[in-house]
Amino acid sequence: MTQQTTDGQKDRVVLAYSGGLDTSVCIKWLQEQHNLDVIAVVGDVGQEHDGLEEVKAKALRTGAIECLVVDMREAFAEEYLTRAMAANSLYENKYPLVSALSRPLITKHLVDAAHAYGAKYVAHGCTGKGNDQVRFETSIMALDPDLEIIAPVREWDFNTRPQEMEWAAKHGIEVPTTNKKPYSIDDNLWGRAIECGVLEDPWNEPPDDIYTMTIDPADAPDEPTVVEVSFEQGVPCALDGKKMSYLDIILEMNKIAGGNGYGRLDLIENRLVGVKSRECYEVPGALALIEAHKALEDLCLERNVLHYKLGIEQEWARLVYNGLWFSPLKEALDAFLAHTQQCVTGTVRLRFYKGNLAVTGRKSDFSLYNYELATYDEADAFDHAAAKGFIDLHALTTKVWSQNRRAQGAQSAQFAAVEGTADEFTA
Repeated sequence: MTQQTTDGQKDRVVLAYSGGLDTSVCIKWLQEQHNLDVIAVVGDVGQEHDGLEEVKAKALRTGAIECLVVDMREAFAEEYLTRAMAANSLYENKYPLVSALSRPLITKHLVDAAHAYGAKYVAHGCTGKGNDQVRFETSIMALDPDLEIIAPVREWDFNTRPQEMEWAAKHGIEVPTTNKKPYSIDDNLWGRAIECGVLEDPWNEPPDDIYTMTIDPADAPDEPTVVEVSFEQGVPCALDGKKMSYLDIILEMNKIAGGNGYGRLDLIENRLVGVKSRECYEVPGALALIEAHKALEDLCLERNVLHYKLGIEQEWARLVYNGLWFSPLKEALDAFLAHTQQCVTGTVRLRFYKGNLAVTGRKSDFSLYNYELATYDEADAFDHAAAKGFIDLHALTTKVWSQNRRAQGAQSAQFAAVEGTADEFTA
C-alpha cells in the first residue's frame, strides 16, 4: 500500500517506539511496505535504559524522520499510579498492573504527536495475541476516532522471533535482543514484565538472568529491614518521616524491597484475547506500597465501604488490564475510589526479610479501631449483653425460613445432612 499526499509528500505515521526488536523493525517495515514517513515517540515511564537520547539516535539511524523523547515519569506517578494505588490494583487479585498502566499515558502522547505533525496514522509494535494491541488501539479510538491504526506485527510474515531478528540483521537494524536471551521485557516505574524464551514452558523455573530489580531472596540481608510509609489521602507522602514526592517514594521503595528479595511473581495469567500466558514480574515497590495502603485502609475505612470497595478494585483492575482506561465506567469508578481516600491518612510500618514482607504496625488520626471496644482486658467497653438480641434479629429471617421449610416437609440437602448427622449420633 502506497501512501502519498496530494502535494507529493509522503503521509506520516506516529510510532510508539521503544528501541526493542519489534519497534526497531517497524520503522523500516513501515517505510518499505507503506511508504510512510515515520515519527517515533519514546516515552520515559521509568524503564531501564542506558540513555534515551541513544534510543532516539538509533531511531533516526534506522530511518525515522523525527524522534520525540518525552519524560512521562512525573505524570505517570501523579495521574496514573495515584489511581492505581486508590484501587489497590491487582489483576486477578495477583499482581500490580504494569504495562496496562503506562499504555494510556503513552497513547495520549502518540495522539498529541499525530496532531502536532499532521500524521494520519498511529502505529505500534504489539503482537497479534497480546494485550497491548488492545490497550493502544482502544485508547487511540477513545482520544481521536479519526486516526487510522497500523499494527505491523499483525501484518508481516515473520512467524518467530528468530526470523524477525534475521530480517533485522539483513536490513542493518540494530536490536538488543539475541537468540541466546530472547525475552520480551516491558518495564516502568511500577515494575517489570518478562515473558518469552524458556518462560513459555510453565514447568521451567525462571532463570536468574531475568531479574534486575530484585536480588535472590537467599542472598538478601540476614537482618530485617524496617521502613515506615506515610500516606496522605491515600497517596504515599513520606518514608521514615521524610517527606518525598510519590515518584521518589516509588523509586526508593523499589530499591528497599528489591534489595530484600521482595517482589518476584511467577504466574499464569488470563489474557483478554483468551490465551493463558505464563508471566514473570518484578514489582517490589508497587507490591510493598499496595500492601501498606491496604493495611491503612483496614484501619480507616468503614466496614461496608471496605467490603464493597474490594469488588470495585477488581472491576477497576479488569477494565484497565483490558485497555479501557478512558472508558466511562472506569472514570466513574475513579470517582468512587477517590471519595474513599479522603481519610486514608496515616503511617504503616513494613518489615522486609529475605523475600517476605510483613505489616507490623499502623496508625492514623482517622483510625476506626477502638481499643475499649476491641480489648478483652479490664478496659473492655463492649456491651456483651446486647449480643443476644443482635444475634436473634440477625438470624430471624433464616430461622423463619427454616421453620417454614420443615413444616412443609422440605427435603433440602442441608436438612438431609442434619438428619443424617443426627442418625449417626443415635446409632
